[in-house]
Amino acid sequence: MAINRRNATLGGLAGTLSALGGLLPSTGAHAQEGVPILGGLEEFWLATDAYIYGYPLVTMEMTRRIMTNVAAPAGTRAPMGQFARIREYPSAAFRDVTAPNADTLYTIAWADVGKEPWVLSLPDMKGRYYLFPMLDGWTSVFQVPGARTTGTGAQTYAITGPGWKGTLPAGVKEYKSPTSLVWMLGRIYCTGTPEDYAAVHALQDQCKLVPLSAWGKDYTPPAATVDPKVDMKTAVREQVNALDAVSYFTLLAELMKTNPPVAADAAAVARFARIGLVPGQDFDKSKLNADFVARIPHIAFDRIMLQLKVGKSVKNVNGWLYDTVTGLYGTDYLNRALVTAIGLGANRPQDAIYPMSMKDANGSDYDGKNKYVMRFPKGQLPPVKGFWSLTMYDADFFFVANPINRYSISARQKLKANADGSTDLYIQNESPGADKESNWLPAPKGKFQLMLRLYWPSETPPSIINGTWSPPPAKKAG
Repeated sequence: MAINRRNATLGGLAGTLSALGGLLPSTGAHAQEGVPILGGLEEFWLATDAYIYGYPLVTMEMTRRIMTNVAAPAGTRAPMGQFARIREYPSAAFRDVTAPNADTLYTIAWADVGKEPWVLSLPDMKGRYYLFPMLDGWTSVFQVPGARTTGTGAQTYAITGPGWKGTLPAGVKEYKSPTSLVWMLGRIYCTGTPEDYAAVHALQDQCKLVPLSAWGKDYTPPAATVDPKVDMKTAVREQVNALDAVSYFTLLAELMKTNPPVAADAAAVARFARIGLVPGQDFDKSKLNADFVARIPHIAFDRIMLQLKVGKSVKNVNGWLYDTVTGLYGTDYLNRALVTAIGLGANRPQDAIYPMSMKDANGSDYDGKNKYVMRFPKGQLPPVKGFWSLTMYDADFFFVANPINRYSISARQKLKANADGSTDLYIQNESPGADKESNWLPAPKGKFQLMLRLYWPSETPPSIINGTWSPPPAKKAG
């Protein structure tokens, strides 16, 4: 997913390179990022470093504001400390968020654990696949209870803030968040049938979240207040990118007071004092050179998106782009910012990897006027311990209307194998025929793009994580 993610397109790379061309010198430092320092503009590049460093935290806050600015839970939104429970998969008419999935139903909550811990109770999932990643303010997945890590039995956790010390009730395990801001992105597998919807809804309703002070008591969430000043229509990324440098760093400094950098960031953060950004303090805009302040957000974001082209963690195999370093980023701030920009809420690769393809095996745009075949040789379907799916999106990353209401294809379609044991997926606008319809992923008449989801991918060969397995290309038929 996640919620409101992947509305970026790779086609912007040409514009990125063009925009950088006017400022990029031919020699200098920053070689590890492909962006050297221009003589006399060290402060400018330092400011773009700081912008990139803070991009996840600012984006998380802007996302939180929109997703919690409601009086009561509804759809993908709920007040702070309350669950938003997504009850069904969206149709092709859905336009609220990009790149929706038709594999898991979300149970989502935001919490401020800076004042007191919050207790999360998960029910017995009865063997069903699920995961409940917890993201801190910097988008790091600091804990991820789920089928892979903790099993499917009933579980209870206290999510504590960075400075909390105390005693927890018996049977409650502590998960310490590095920041006050926590985003819980629960996902529960669902086949989408009426019977399975009912079963998953029952599980969602048993997911509970209460402050520690209310643990074991009857708890009613306090009334929520809607802030009319919050822009609820403009996409988060557009709102973040529209901030001027001073507004951006002012907000970042304020957020860093309750969402402090981790120890590994000390060296990087110490440099930012030169431009007025110091953890725990208000931003000192007098230290930011006014001559180049207007260019900082644009060039910094261009550097972020350039990682799709030069980033060491981004793979490009058979026309599929994917990142195998997500959820835990260390000091790779550029990759962390890139994942924030195009895949906010990304899991650790051990839980899910999402290869994306916008061009066919020959490097041409996918177009519904053509027919494509994605062939998996015998024994080489996506190697997962959870499940996999291939999703069809139009040019804007929304589901595609089709006569059989199929937006993704997976093993639950009872795929038919060829005589040699291989499996073909037919990606085209019109049905390939009744005998092949089980393997058909309907396409629009125009441009489209594909996303392959691997949940709980294998870590031993063959594995997409270590490169011993790669998605096959989608080839134009004939």
